[in-house]
Amino acid sequence: MKVVRYFVVGGASATVDFMLFAVLLFIFGKAAWFVAALASFIVATAFNYLLSIRLVFSTGVRFTKRQEIILVFLVSLVGLALNQAALWLLYQIAGWNIWIAKCTATATAFLWNFTARNSFIFRGSK
Repeated sequence: MKVVRYFVVGGASATVDFMLFAVLLFIFGKAAWFVAALASFIVATAFNYLLSIRLVFSTGVRFTKRQEIILVFLVSLVGLALNQAALWLLYQIAGWNIWIAKCTATATAFLWNFTARNSFIFRGSK
């Protein structure tokens, strides 16, 4: 059940990510894809954390609130690196459509984030 709730939270977060990414691409053009992806991912990650601790995970179970936020930030940095690497590889190198590449990159980061948060940061919650 937890993975279903996280999937809903992830879907809402992906919507924020995609919408901001689209707006930034519209404003700055496809040449700015790296910065657009960086900014949209950071905003979506903050949104995801807030929803996750309300709907999916119990906050403060294993770590203090401060430690938890730092750990989520570190896990998200890895997710960001995976997201950016997948976009670079699929869009820049392989020449995929930017939206297909973005979907694949988002799915990669989603799987990493859920696994790391569920297995380490929030293990034993809800």
